[in-house]
Amino acid sequence: MTITLSPAALDRVQRFLTANPDALGMRFGVERTGCSGWGYVVDLAHEEREGDEIAEQDGVRIYIDAHSFPLVAGTRIDFTRQGLNEQFTFENPKSAGACGCGESFTTDADRVA
Repeated sequence: MTITLSPAALDRVQRFLTANPDALGMRFGVERTGCSGWGYVVDLAHEEREGDEIAEQDGVRIYIDAHSFPLVAGTRIDFTRQGLNEQFTFENPKSAGACGCGESFTTDADRVA
C-alpha cells in the first residue's frame, strides 16, 4: 500500500514545491496529539531520513517516516476549499475512529493497547 494524492492535492503540493525549489518533496506522517491519539503532519521534505518510505506520484516524492508508515499506509490525501478555508483531508483505511473535533484519529491497534 502506498500514499496517493487526489488531483487537487497533487496540484497543491506541486505549487508548494515550485515555490520551494530546495525541497525534495512532501513529508507526511503522524504524531501523538488530540483527543483520539494521532494527528496528521504534512510538511515539505528537505532531506531523506534513515528509514523513510518513499512514495512517488507524477514526479512528487512523498517521504513517510518508519514510525508513521504503518499508521498511514493506503491513505488518499485530498485538498479541499470551502469559502476562505483550505486544507488537506485524509481517507485513511487504518483509521478506526476520530475525535469529535476531527483533529485526531485512532486505529484498531490503539483500541487494543
